Formats: sequence, C-alpha cells, structure tokens
Amino acid sequence: MTDPRGLLLVLCCASACAAPAPTPAAAPAGAEAASVTNAPPPAAPASAVPPASTAAAPVPAAAKPLQLSAEPIALPGATAPVSLDFLFYEPGASRVWVPAGGSGSVDVFDTAKRDFTRVEGFKTVEREAHGKKRMLGPSAGAVGDGFAYIGNRASQEICAIDLHTLKKGACLKLADPTDCVEYVPSTHEVWVTTPSTHSLVVLDAAQGKLKLKATVKVDGEPEGYALDEPHGTFLTNLEDKGTTLSIDLKTRTVKSTWSTGCSADGPRGIAVDSARSLVFVACTDRVQVLDGAHDGAVLGSLDTGGGLDNIDYVADKGLLYAAAGKAARLTVAKVGEHGQLTVFASGETAQGARNAVADSSGNIYVADPQGAHLLVLRAPEPH
Repeated sequence: MTDPRGLLLVLCCASACAAPAPTPAAAPAGAEAASVTNAPPPAAPASAVPPASTAAAPVPAAAKPLQLSAEPIALPGATAPVSLDFLFYEPGASRVWVPAGGSGSVDVFDTAKRDFTRVEGFKTVEREAHGKKRMLGPSAGAVGDGFAYIGNRASQEICAIDLHTLKKGACLKLADPTDCVEYVPSTHEVWVTTPSTHSLVVLDAAQGKLKLKATVKVDGEPEGYALDEPHGTFLTNLEDKGTTLSIDLKTRTVKSTWSTGCSADGPRGIAVDSARSLVFVACTDRVQVLDGAHDGAVLGSLDTGGGLDNIDYVADKGLLYAAAGKAARLTVAKVGEHGQLTVFASGETAQGARNAVADSSGNIYVADPQGAHLLVLRAPEPH
C-alpha cells in the first residue's frame, strides 16, 4: 500500500517544476538600449546556422549598344543604282575616297566641308554578272606618298591621282582585272589582287610612276586586303578556299595559311591589329578573330547579319566597323584585351550598303550603291 505522504511529496515537486519562470520587472528605456548594444546575441544552435552561400555575385548588366543614324549624301553625277565597291580614307586631308564605277569618276569627300570633288576621265564598260548587267569602272584605291592609286575594273588599269591637285595622271594597264589595291610605304609599292588569275601584282610606285615589279601566285582567288607592316606581311583571303594568307613583303612568299571558319561562301574583307597580332576576317554574316601569333587560332566571333564584305579597324580606338548589305545594318564592335568582340554601337543603313570605313574622329562612311549615296554615321560617343 502506497504511503500517502510520499504521493503528496511527488505531486508538490511536479507542480514546482512545471511552474513558469517569474516575469522580470520592465527596465527603463535607456537600460534596454544599453543591453542590446553591449550584450552579445545568444549563440544559435548548430542546426540553425545557415550554410555559406556559394552563389556568384550578380553580374552588372552590359551597357546597351548606342544607336546610330545614317545621313545619305548624294554622289555627284551618279544615277542610282551605281556600281560601288571599296571606299578608302586619306588621313592627311581627312577625305573619304569613293570610286564610283558606274559614273566613271572618283568622288572625293571632304569630311570637314562636307562636299565632293569629282575626279573624272576613267573608262567604263557594261558587263553581265549573275544574270544582271552593270556598268564597271573605278572600284578601289589606296593613298601613299602624295598620290592616290585607283584600280579600274573596266580597263584593268591602276591610275595615279595627285593628292594636291586632284588631277588624274598616268595609268598602267595590267594583264588581268583588278580588285583590291593597297600601298606599302616601306617599299613604295602598290599591291593589287587579281582573283581571276589567282595572283597578286606588285607595282613600283616611286614618285607616282607605276611599273610592274613582281607577280605573286597563290592557290586560289585572293579577296580582301590588310597591311601588317610591323610584322612585314600583307594579308589576304582566298575566297574559294576559306583561308587567310600571310605573305612576306620582302620575299613575296606565303608565310602562313590559316583556316577562317567561314561558311562555303568564303571569307571576304580583312583587317589587322598589328600591336596585338589580331586578324579580323569578314565572313558573309559575321566577323572572326584570329590569333596571328598562334597559327591563326580562332579567338572570337560576332554576328553582323548577312551581306558583309569589307571591314575597317581603328587601332587607337579599338573599334571594328562592319556594314552588312543584306541586313542593312552597321555594327561597331569593341575589341577586348584577348580579342573578344562586343557590340558597342549599331545603326540601320540601306539595302546593299556595305564596306564601311572610319575617319580619325570615328565617323563612319558606308557605300550605298542602290541609292547612289555615301552614308555618313556620326562617331558614337562612349557611355
């Protein structure tokens, strides 16, 4: 039989253990603030401590590309459509040269005065290509040592124009139709691509007097051109082979051949950053960046839209200019430290407008054959 006194003792202990703790008296307002500041917070149980976050810090959004607008300036004496191909820039006088094949002239645009001077007297001829007839004439050129050297597809000639008088001088007839033209200051030579015979022609241009010096045979149709004098090379693409060639300026032999990664339509224009050994190759819808110091390894690529042809690059700005004719769009790309391309600015142009060049201020000029215009897009301002 259970002792009633023991049962009573157990019940009393249980009641005391279950009783709530007495509520402390409220402290003055200042005392509570002091206790929060000076007393460390109670340690959380181990199970309540959140794990360290492994998520990367949020990446700030990329700056939105600047939007450019094109101003059309009519070519003097030209009736649309007109045959236009390469443009080139003359830094010394800040002029853009527009060989206007169909009008038989070279239109020289003064970027400060914003007007044209026509250099006339170039032969023209009508020929059919891809089922369409077009008037051919002057189509390309380059500036060097007081002269501009103009290639004329109609007459297969290279003609010299005096930069001071803008008068057309003597012409030298070549055996084959001309395409790209480039001047080499260190050797006083003019290099001309002649795709129909898989070759390049080297001309002596001392004092503006042209004469044949050498012929460089290559294994395909040369397309596009870029001069890399610091490395002693001339760069061109083989459109039908999908490759880029580096040709030694002195020996006139091919030093390197690189795959471009372009489609079956082949590579077109080309530009170079000599200081960083970066080679920019225009495919028909994008620009590829090749590492000229490491066997032409592809470093990057940027979509430009269809109809891309020749491109331009301004090294001191680190900007690449690409006008795509089918997409009717100009893309200005910033070239990163390791050759990566990001869109810096863009703008609508016109159907068929291509072959952009930039002046020393960063203004951009695009050939518009369908409208017989030179399109001018003002230099994009940094964000």
